[in-house]
This record gives sequence, C-alpha cells and structure tokens, in this order.
Amino acid sequence: MGAPRIAIPVPHSGDREYAERALPQYEEAVRLAGGEPVRIELDLSPEQILKLAESCDGVLLPGSRADVDPQQYAQARHPKTAEADGPRNRVDDLLLRHAYAQRKPVLGICYGLQSLNVFRSGALVQDIESSVKHEAGRTVARAHAVEIEPHSQLAAIVGENRLAVNSSHHQSADGAGQDLRVVARSPLDGVIEALEGTLPDHFVLAVQWHPERSVKGEPEVAESARKIFAALIGAAQKRRDGAS
Repeated sequence: MGAPRIAIPVPHSGDREYAERALPQYEEAVRLAGGEPVRIELDLSPEQILKLAESCDGVLLPGSRADVDPQQYAQARHPKTAEADGPRNRVDDLLLRHAYAQRKPVLGICYGLQSLNVFRSGALVQDIESSVKHEAGRTVARAHAVEIEPHSQLAAIVGENRLAVNSSHHQSADGAGQDLRVVARSPLDGVIEALEGTLPDHFVLAVQWHPERSVKGEPEVAESARKIFAALIGAAQKRRDGAS
C-alpha cells in the first residue's frame, strides 16, 4: 500500500515565496519519517480537498505568516494580530473536520497548534508579553526551554521532560480546547507550548515550536524533532492497518 500519506496545506495563500520556502521543510520531515507528503493547494474546491483528504492517512498543519481571525474565538482584534488567511483557514477546517470524523492522526505546528485549538473551541493569546524571546527561533536553533508533562504522550514520544526548542511565534493557546490538554509550557512565563488530544482512539499532537527545521540539525535537537514526525507516521500506519 506504500507509505502513509500525510495531507499538508500550503502554509499561506498570499505569500507564495514564503510558502515555497517553508513547505519543503515539512515535506522532507515527513519523508524522513517514512511518510508521503501530499500538498493541499489552498485554491481547491471543498470537493477536491475532501477527495485528497480521503486518500490520506493523516494531517499535518504547518506554520503560517497569518494569525487566526480573533472573531473565531469571540475576541476583538489586538493591534499586533496579523491579517487572517481565509483560504488557509478554510482548508484547515475541512482537513480537521475530516480527520476528527475519521479519527485520522493530526500534527499541528506553530500556527497549526493555534488553528487546531480554535477549531476545538479554544482561544488564543493574541500577543505574548514576556521577557522570554518566543520569536527568537527564526534565527537560532534553541530559542528557549519547554517543560513537558511527565505522563503525557509527548513525553513518551521524545523521551524527555525538558527540551530546548526553536519557537518563533507571537501568539499561543489561551487554555486548551475541547478534548485537548496542555502538555508543555515555557517554564519562565507559563506560555503554552504543546497540546495533545485526550480521546483514547485518536492521535492529536500540536507543538508551538518548529521541529521541521531541526530534523537535520545538531544531533540532540534533531533526535527529538524526528521522533515527533515518526510518531505521526506511526499513528497513521497503525490507523491504516486497523482500517484495512
């Protein structure tokens, strides 16, 4: 049947240069973990998107230069909140609805975590006020540390309770949405850095940092990054084997 197929939406509809620079990193990380990335263009019809989703075994929601529209979680727009990306939001919504209906594995990264949390009726911190440099990961491999809940699925995946991560974000989850729980925080300011699903038959994981940038980095950082993608591919393979 081949490698598990993972649907990945193009990161941004309005900045193709950024999208073409960012997306190959996610695709390569999926391939290194034994999966087959399936690029989902943002201008496809709902029918085309769902047809591609049906052919896939899991969903990866990547980062973006956009921010989720705060109207989606009943808040007024903060002055530092970036413009929303309607096409990306529409594709994320369709992919998540499909994944939750079919119990297909989901991995969210940075904006993907925020998109997932809002989809599950959660809210966001629109602009983090902290002495911790959460946006530093654009230029350094280790922006700050995160502490992981010891008995979480994430801790079991990476085999650590503390990681140095390359986060580059100015927003974060403001509590966990429905059927999600907080499993990692920045220890100095409490900012949420990872969420995971609580439904026993559904792999859902979202991290606020960028493991796709680290899979070929220094060994210590690359190991934990690769384990996150391996967990997604393993869950997708397990679900496909169980459905066949």
